[in-house]
Amino acid sequence: MSEKVQPNLRALTVQLDIAGEPGKSSFEFAQLVTSAGLNIAATVGGKREKPHPRHFVGVGKLGEIYQLVLDMCADVVLFDHALTPGQERHLRDRLKVPVLDRSGLILDIFSQRARSFEGRLQVELAQLKHLSVRLIRGWTHLERQKGGIGLRGPGETQLETDRRLIAQRIKQVRHKLDRVRSQREQGRRARHRSGLPTVSVVGYTNAGKSTLFNALTKTNVYVADQLFATLDPTFRRLSLPNGAPCVLTDTVGFIQDLPHELIEAFQATLLETREADVLLHVVDVSDDNKEHRMLEVNRILGQIGADKIPQVVVYNKIDMLGSQPRVDVSKDNQIFYVWLSAAQPCGLDLLLDALQQILSYDRVLGLLRLKPEEFHVRAQLYQWNAVQDETLSEDGSVELYLDISQSAWGKLIKKYPHLEKRVWEDRSESIELAAL
Repeated sequence: MSEKVQPNLRALTVQLDIAGEPGKSSFEFAQLVTSAGLNIAATVGGKREKPHPRHFVGVGKLGEIYQLVLDMCADVVLFDHALTPGQERHLRDRLKVPVLDRSGLILDIFSQRARSFEGRLQVELAQLKHLSVRLIRGWTHLERQKGGIGLRGPGETQLETDRRLIAQRIKQVRHKLDRVRSQREQGRRARHRSGLPTVSVVGYTNAGKSTLFNALTKTNVYVADQLFATLDPTFRRLSLPNGAPCVLTDTVGFIQDLPHELIEAFQATLLETREADVLLHVVDVSDDNKEHRMLEVNRILGQIGADKIPQVVVYNKIDMLGSQPRVDVSKDNQIFYVWLSAAQPCGLDLLLDALQQILSYDRVLGLLRLKPEEFHVRAQLYQWNAVQDETLSEDGSVELYLDISQSAWGKLIKKYPHLEKRVWEDRSESIELAAL
């Protein structure tokens, strides 16, 4: 029922300038096509005031595309646009080859890249939802009424059967995803209980997020010069210059016109971004369209409710421009712009310093005295890596110098309310933690 493209096929791409619509990047669409494992045989361009309701392109352009399909022996036609189910069907009937729009191509790439069980389920859910409105495509016998024991209800058409089966499969996939997501939620709660701040790496696809992740954590996450090389989130512990730990997360990249079905299906994965303390917004500084792509990333962050999280903008690949590492700060000292190269690597120390500074804005620093019978609290603080130093008194009490996140301190106070106003006896040296 779906038209899944096969690798090493010859593709004819169509990219028109539609009045009133944002311009399309031919280079980016070519990257999408090659990332799907296809070879571009030819590209068709042109201009239109508005899409043709039946074929998207005009009659003359449709004839041109058909002739190119024959001349180039094209196996598939790809449109860098959103096509309606009717337009896809009419184009396929006229061109005699499979036709995919931009969303269908991205979904196909995701199906190739998904490695984890959760990732495969998320992609399948997105594909099923995308297919559910396109069931009529390719069927010539939908009007036939069929009945039979164990087959389908009396008088049920093929289209109705397909819709019912897809609805059942969507329900099954959602059920499996709910179980996987409950496991992910347990991991998320465990990270929250640890009190460690979370830093999520976001950005346009192929901006170098995974390369930066590997350079910072000294790991070997899969990296490739292709779009959507990373689909499944990866977590690693990262130590800041002052020794304070945090959790670094590598996530799926964004792209212009990311299908709505994918955003909805990947809600559990994107939740890791929404609940981060800081976002590392990685930008390919050598990209001529970097400003537009930054806006697109921020637009998607707004869609998932992550647009209010503090950002460190990482201008990556400065080696492509011959630039030197540096840090720029906004006038209100709220945003850091770090220029570096993750591949070289150079400038990583500047990024770590910026992260340390921005995370320190949400830290509680102070001295806390605990009685011997309260040492279970001390154990909890050590588990959170919140104790910087301690001094044991003769009476058995302990004085702890804390560096702890606001969220972790709030959890501690909620569990042990009497600690909120605990201060040093010598107020000249004391810091009331609740006031910080």
